[in-house]
Formats: sequence, structure tokens, C-alpha cells
Amino acid sequence: MEKVQQSQQKNYGRGNVISLEKGKIPPQAIDLEEVVLGAMMIDKKGVDEIIDILNPDVFYRESHQYIFEAIFKLFENSEPIDLLTVSSQLKKDGKLEIAGGDYYLVQLTQKVSSSAHIEFHARIILQKYIQRSLIKISNEIIEESYDESTDVFDLLDMAESRLYEVTQGNIKRSTETAQNLVIQAKKKIQEISNKEGLSGVPSGFDKLDRLTSGWQPSDLIIVAARPGMGKTALTLSMARNMAVGQGIPVAFFSLEMSSVQLITRLISSETGLSSEKLRTGKLEKHEWEQLNVKVKDLEKAPLFIDDTPSLSIFDLRAKARRLSSQHGIRMIVIDYLQLMTAGGTGKNGNREQEISTISRNLKALAKELNVPVIALSQLSRAVETRGGSKRPLLSDLRESGAIEQDADIVSFIYRPEYYKIDEWDDEERSPTQGQGEFIVAKHRNGGLENIRLKFIGHLGKFDNLDDFGTPFEFHSKMNDGKEEEDPFSTGHLPSAEEAFGSSINEANDDDDIPF
Repeated sequence: MEKVQQSQQKNYGRGNVISLEKGKIPPQAIDLEEVVLGAMMIDKKGVDEIIDILNPDVFYRESHQYIFEAIFKLFENSEPIDLLTVSSQLKKDGKLEIAGGDYYLVQLTQKVSSSAHIEFHARIILQKYIQRSLIKISNEIIEESYDESTDVFDLLDMAESRLYEVTQGNIKRSTETAQNLVIQAKKKIQEISNKEGLSGVPSGFDKLDRLTSGWQPSDLIIVAARPGMGKTALTLSMARNMAVGQGIPVAFFSLEMSSVQLITRLISSETGLSSEKLRTGKLEKHEWEQLNVKVKDLEKAPLFIDDTPSLSIFDLRAKARRLSSQHGIRMIVIDYLQLMTAGGTGKNGNREQEISTISRNLKALAKELNVPVIALSQLSRAVETRGGSKRPLLSDLRESGAIEQDADIVSFIYRPEYYKIDEWDDEERSPTQGQGEFIVAKHRNGGLENIRLKFIGHLGKFDNLDDFGTPFEFHSKMNDGKEEEDPFSTGHLPSAEEAFGSSINEANDDDDIPF
């Protein structure tokens, strides 16, 4: 009996050895880690080549993490990097013995003679780290999936977010020192000063771009208005200016209209053919030729339209990440915020909490992808009951104060013509017909302004307003600058047709509902 037990123990022991040999070890490249650290201590060129590729976390051995941290600190302080300075820095940090002592540092420098191929070696180390990260994320997903209390939509969002970080190489630090941030800010300011034009994504509206210097990365911009004011028309005009005019990739998420309807509006804007003609298809021969020629630029434009109805914030983030990864989108437009759902997050709350969740996630998405996000929003009916000019206010934002809180820019569209106000403006002495105001009511990083734009109803588009000043100045310019009596000096206010001619009425002959 004892012999049998001894035999079983022997077999069990062998089994242990076999299972150990066939066991799984996390992906690693210890030998390359040693070579890279040694090369950094003997050749400054090696430090310059890979200091922005690696960070302490990518090293498998803890001792190697401490050594790299010491090298990084020396680099930040513009101090020499060699065997003695690294040893001294580790002593200051109290980590010299944990890192293996001076003897281990000497061994590292003896393993390599130069920094040749150091970047190639560093990228292999980084690949091993990415593999370990994927294993870790996968294990977390498996563990969370077995937990019945886990919300499946939260789990999906977490999984895709973590995987996105890995695929983009976004190895993030939880905190950064003021010194690092100041260096980054100075570098960005230098880049902007050397760059001609705007620092952000141009909207195509000159006065607006001067105010914002273009839509800035990571900003959440709210464009709010009552139905029929032209929210979709304005953002479509912007998307067209970016994608067609500048070749900037834009993602347009339309929850209200189909993608074909949106592209038809853009065709109308590009060709100058009214939306009524395009809907009915009653085009003359020359108009068909005009259509075929003028849509060629639109066909080539990097504009991506998604018309998924009742889109959840989770689906939006997933789609946006894919578009960012595959097409490098630089602007996201959502039409419109109140038609979105919170998905798995906040299903049990009221609508105000749901909107708060959506706006918070939109701001997080803008920061994650580092692109501006424009979200259209409805205004409450309080605007309609207000007397006077009915200009919208921040308090009119519908369903949630969180929208105002989360947004970097809150703007409104206001067209007096919508309320049958077609009079001369007492302050600017110019007509309101065929015009709209883009009111910047909140601007976290800049000033506030009311910017007047041209509204072309039958084409469903906004454009820059010709800046001619007063109607008298306009009339004077149209007459080659000949001096004439200012009609305002006589106390007589000319009609819009007298000042601007019949063209302003021709542009609105179409009884189409304003976009």
C-alpha cells in the first residue's frame, strides 16, 4: 500500500512539473527590456528616440519600471543620463536596492554596446505590454459577464472603451504634473502661432470662426432653437463647408431625418436647385446637367451620415469610435439630442436624468476622441409665450440644466422672420427678412456675440451675410460709390425691395417649410 502511495506521489510530482512547463506565462521580453535600458544609459541618442514611445508601465519587471522612471525624471530635468546619474536618481527616490543596486545597473550597460535598433526593440516591448493589457481586459470582461448584477450596456461600453484605448495606443496616465502640462500647452501655442489660419475646425462662417478660432477639439457645442428655425440647415451647411470645402471628415448622426433626405438637402445647396424640384424630379435638361456636374465634389466629400432612429448614447459612442479609427473624423454632429436614449444607463430615472446622462457622455466622447461634438437641442415653449423679440435664453434649454453645465459653447438660432417680424432693425438699420442670428450665449473659452447670417429658405442653407453696412451704403456700393442722399436722413424708411431689389423676395418665392 505504501509503495502504491509513493508511486502516486512520484507521478503527481511529475504531473506538476509537466503542467508547469506547459503553463501560460504573460507575454514579455525581459532580454529586450535589459538591452533598451542599458542602451539608454550609454547613449543619449537612444533616449531621444524612445522616450515618448515607452512609459514605466510597459516594462514587465518592477525593477525595470523603477529604472525607466529614474531615466525619465533625468530627461525631464534636462540632466545627463548615464550609469552614475541614474544610480544617483534611484538613491534619491529610495529605490536603488529594489531596482537591483549598482551591480545590476552595471550589468545592464554591459549587455549592449550602442543604441542601434533601440526603437525596434522598444516597439516589441510595447507590443508585449499591449498583449498583457488585452489579456487583463479580457479577464475583467469575463469576470464581469458572470456577475448577474452588471448592466450589459455598461459592460459593453466599458469593454469597447478599454479596447479602443489599446488599439489607439492611448496608454494614459491618471495624473500629470503641472510641468508636463505647461510644456504641452506651450508646444500647442507655438504650433498655433506657426500655423496659418484657425486653430480649430472651420465652420465656414467667417465671423463665427473669428470668434471661436474654429470649433476646438474636445469641445461640446450645443446649437438650440425652436422647430423650424433652421437647426438642421445650419449644421448641414457647416458639414458641407467642412467636408466639401475643406476635405475635413465629418460624422453626421441624424435621428430625425433619413440619410437620403439629408443628402438631398445638400444636393439642393450645392446645385442651387430648389428642394421642391428635387422632390418632384421635374427638372429641365439643363438642370439635369447642372445636377450631374455640381454633385461631383459632394460625392467625393468625407461625409458620413448615420440615420439610426432612437440612437442610444452607447451606440453613438461605439459608432463614433469606429469612424474615428477607420476614417479619422474631426467633427461629430448629432441631430438632435432629445431624440437620443440613454440605453442601459439611467433607464430607471426620469427624462431629465436621462438627458443629463446623454449630455455628460457627449462631453466625455468629445474628450476621448479629441474632436468637437455639435449636438442640436430643442428649446422649451416658453420662448413662444414671451413678449418682445422672443430671443431665446439659456433658461429655455429643454428638459435639463445639465446641457448648459456640460457644454463648452451654448448657442441659439433666431430668425425674426419666423415670427413674422419683418421690420427695419432700429439699431443696425437693416432688414430681418432672409436673415438669421447665431447667438453665442455661453462660451467657456471666449467671448459672446450675436452673429448675423444669410438664410436661403428654398435651398435650406445658411451662408455668410454680405457685410455692406446700412442699406444706404449697400445702395451706394451698387452704384459704384456715387454720392447720393442717405434715405434715412429724410426720415423715410425704404422697403426691403427698394433697398435690396427684388432678388430678396425671389429667394423666398418657394413656399417650402423653412429648414
